[in-house]
Parts: sequence; C-alpha cells; structure tokens
Amino acid sequence: MTIHSESLALSLASISPAMLALVGGVLAALALLVIVLLLRGAGLRREQAEEASFRAEENEARMAELLKIQAEMQGRIAAMTEVFGARQSELNQTISQRLDGMSQRVSSTITEQTKSTHENLQRLQERLAVIDAAQNNIQTLAKDVVGLQAILSNKQTRGAFGQSRMETIVADGLPMGAYAFQQTLSNGSRPDCTIRMPNGAPPLVIDAKFPLEAWNAIRDAASPEAGKIAGQQFRRDMEVHIRDISEKYLIQGETQDTAFLFVPSESIFAEIHEHFEPVVQKAHRARIVIVSPSLLMLSIQVIQSVLKDQRMRAQAHLIQGEVAILMDDLSRLDERVRKLQGHFAMAQKDIDMVVTSADKLTRRGARIEALEFEAGSGDAKPARDSEAAVKSVESRTGLLKLRVVDEE
Repeated sequence: MTIHSESLALSLASISPAMLALVGGVLAALALLVIVLLLRGAGLRREQAEEASFRAEENEARMAELLKIQAEMQGRIAAMTEVFGARQSELNQTISQRLDGMSQRVSSTITEQTKSTHENLQRLQERLAVIDAAQNNIQTLAKDVVGLQAILSNKQTRGAFGQSRMETIVADGLPMGAYAFQQTLSNGSRPDCTIRMPNGAPPLVIDAKFPLEAWNAIRDAASPEAGKIAGQQFRRDMEVHIRDISEKYLIQGETQDTAFLFVPSESIFAEIHEHFEPVVQKAHRARIVIVSPSLLMLSIQVIQSVLKDQRMRAQAHLIQGEVAILMDDLSRLDERVRKLQGHFAMAQKDIDMVVTSADKLTRRGARIEALEFEAGSGDAKPARDSEAAVKSVESRTGLLKLRVVDEE
C-alpha cells in the first residue's frame, strides 16, 4: 500500500497542474453528477413512496367502497331473497288456489258430464224402448199384411174383405133399417148391400166384389208384354163383372136403374179411371157406377140427407099442428101481458099520486118548521117582497134538503 501510494504520488507529481485542474474539474463534475444522481434517486424514491402510499390509500378507498358495495349487494340480495320468497309463497298460493278452482271446475264438469251422459242414456233407453215397441208393431203389422195377403189371395175371403169395408161405411152413415146386407131378390140373386130409398122408391144395389187377381197380375208384371197381357185380362174380368151386375141386380121395378160397383182402394179407383177409360165408359152405359170408399161415403151422406128430408116432410102436418098450438099459446100470452101492463100502468098512476101527496106533506112540514125557528130566535119579520122567498132547510134527520116556498 505504501508502495502504491508513493507511486501514485510520484505519478501525480509528474502530472502538470493543468492536468490536475482538469482532473479536479472532472472529479468535481463527477461528484456533482453523483450528487445529482443521488438527489434524483432520492426524489424518485420519495415520489415512488408517495405514489405507493397514494396507491395504497386509493386501494384502501376502493377496498372500502368494494366492501360497502358488497354490503349493499348483500342487503339487496337479502331483500331480493325476501321478495322472491314472498313472491314464491304468493305464487304457490295462487297456483294452489287455481289448482283448487280447476279441480272444482273439473269435478263439476265431470259431474255435469256424468249427469248429462246418464240423462242421454236414459233418453236413449226410452227411444230404444219406443223403437222396440215400433219394431213389435212392425212385426205385428207384417203378420197382418201376410194375413191380408192370404185373405186377398182367395176370392171368397177377398170378397168378404171388400164387403166388410163397404158394410162399415154404410153402417156408419145410415140409421138402422135403412139398409140390408145379403138380401135375396126375386131372381134369387143376393147382392152385397141394398139401401132403401125414400118415398117408396126401389132400393139401391151395391156390389163389393172386385177382380183383384188380374190387378195384382198387372202390378207384378216383370215386362211390358206381361203387363199388357195382364191389363187385357183385367179389362175382360171387369167387363164380365159389370155384365153380371147389370143382369142380376138391375131389375125393373124392384131395384134402382143404377147400381154401385165398390172398389176397396182409392189408388185402384184412380188407376182404373186413368188407364182403363173404356171400362169406365162401358160401366156408365150399363148404368153401373164405380165408386171408391170416399165416393161411397159421399153417396151415403147424400142418401142420409134425402132420408132426413123425407122424414121431415112426413112429419110436416104434425109440425104444423104444433105451430098452430104454439100460436094460440102466444095469443093468450100476449093478452095476459097486456092486462098485466094495464095493471102496472094503474099502479104507476097510484104511486105517482102517493108521491105527490108525500111531497105536499113534506113541504108543509118544512114550512111549519121554518116558522117555529123564526119565533124562537125573536127576529121574525114580515116578508119584504111580494114574490115568493125560497129557503133551503135541512130536515131533522140531516139527510134530505127541502126547498120551502113562503106564499102570501
């Protein structure tokens, strides 16, 4: 170390003063630079410390704010939790109420549906019962139709069927004794019905037989040719039947000049007049009238009116005698009424005279009563005027008001 110091001192001694000054300046500059750098470092450290403390304070403030915000958030969360809890309870209550209401409505709907279904089933059972009854009626009707077909398939029974309808119409429209069934005529024939005519006229003959086989053949024809053949057969049967009625039942002086051929169906009657006009014309020429049930009923009503008119004419003399007796009774009644009217007139005259006397007595009594009233008051004065003085006086009962006239 001593050696180095000596060598350094020798080196310094060998250096010039200018160099030394320069070195001293450089060293001073370096020292100043170092001082400046130290000062700047201290300032920087102080600034850093201040900045660090500011940041620490700012962080603390932020932390406090964050804590405050956290506390507020916890409060809000708690409030929201309470609100959500209340809302959830209300929602649960509302849902339960709605579920209860829906359950009640569903229950009532199911009850109503059950009741309606029960009623519908009951009505269905009633309708089924009606349908069963109708089916039974249809079955019975089918049996009756089969029986009717069996009846109509036989001529004798078919004639009995037509005759039964004719007898029913005649018996319903005419009184007993005005008709007869199966009456034997002078030629030995027995018409189905004879109706007695008024005024001793011959009876009217009605025949109820009808060739229904040929008509059914027309109905059952499967082809136009078969229908034509059946129509020709029906025309021949009708013509034969019309000729038989004309020969058997139209007897001069014993029966009417016209007879009825009864057809037991309106549709058959219409078909005959529409498609078998020659048969109808031939019947008219033979003085045979083809009648349906409605036309027979109308004819029976006309005959009934004629019979009633004939009975009235037969009893006309009796009616005239009764009218004459009635007129005598009316004459005596008129005479007695007039006498009674005279008695009433005399009695009315007597009553008027009695009423006049009663009026006079009433006026006299009222006048006497008025004089007594003036004497009791002490203010009686003679009449001032020569004319009659009219006063209104009440009677003692207080019910009648009389007008008293004071005469001179």
